[in-house]
Amino acid sequence: MDNLKLGITIGDVNGIGLEVLLKTLADERILKRCTPIIYGSSKVVAYHKNIVKLDELRFTTVQEGRLPRPGRIYVVNCWEGDIKIELGKKSLEAGKLAVAALDRATEDLKTGKLDALITAPINKEVMSMAGFGFPGHTEYLADRFDAPDHLMCMVHQDLRIALATNHVPIAQLSESLSKEQLIGKLKSFFKTLEVDFGIDKPTIAVLGLNPHAGDGGTIGLEEKDLIEPTLLELKKKGHLVYGPYAADGFFGSMNYKKFDGILAMYHDQGLIPFKLSSFGAGVNFTAGLPVIRTSPDHGTGYDIAGKALADEGSFRSAIYLAIDLSRNRKEYYQSRENSLELKET
Repeated sequence: MDNLKLGITIGDVNGIGLEVLLKTLADERILKRCTPIIYGSSKVVAYHKNIVKLDELRFTTVQEGRLPRPGRIYVVNCWEGDIKIELGKKSLEAGKLAVAALDRATEDLKTGKLDALITAPINKEVMSMAGFGFPGHTEYLADRFDAPDHLMCMVHQDLRIALATNHVPIAQLSESLSKEQLIGKLKSFFKTLEVDFGIDKPTIAVLGLNPHAGDGGTIGLEEKDLIEPTLLELKKKGHLVYGPYAADGFFGSMNYKKFDGILAMYHDQGLIPFKLSSFGAGVNFTAGLPVIRTSPDHGTGYDIAGKALADEGSFRSAIYLAIDLSRNRKEYYQSRENSLELKET
């Protein structure tokens, strides 16, 4: 897999997405491993390039019918006309451009023009104003690729925390969980650990929904009635799955270091310990898709937009993880094909 073509959506143009994107691409080592293709607007890219004072950074507009060449940074124009940039502010126009860029990049990803996708941060309120119709990138991509057992998976070095539910209000958590859903999520998690991360016989720890994992049913019955029977069924089929664990003790005792993956029941249960440990270098990876998609683990950063203060560490990690996962996945399936060919001969 030579010099991967990575699609990068610009996200909210009034936030820090383009700043961290351009700071990352200013590192010449990136171009030795991939060909970045930015989806958005060349005018907007130039505007943000001036803010971060990267005069030496060059990009080329993609011409219809011409293939991108290694060693260059490309921009696909997804918007006709000028863009009003209002740094640090929510605007309908910014939402419309973010949607247009995501739609175009996703279409190219589906048709094989891209090897992977990296998405810059968006603001959910702004996207809603633009008629996006999804809580976030994860749900949008799961819909476009028909992947009901997709997983929001937060990655930092050997720490991998996936979510059983994504952007679900706390009041609706219990009713949003089911045995079928948990089995689907866990099977998807096992597969991504094996295929994308190259882990043989991966182990997964599952957190409880309630405080103290229900304390034997005295603080909620979801563990006894739902989670424990689900895990028992998977264990009988040979899966190395353990729990449910009380989340506070699980992370406080460093028990999480013993497992290849962790399944949290809801958003904050997984993301709070993750962000405390990843120090701004974590990556959001959408597992369970037929394609690779990553993003930085932070938001639009309106409060520091346009001040050239944003740390690009997480965005850089998102690009390198997309490259590594793409290679791992291709090597895994090539190995499987080679094994089948040997058996047939």
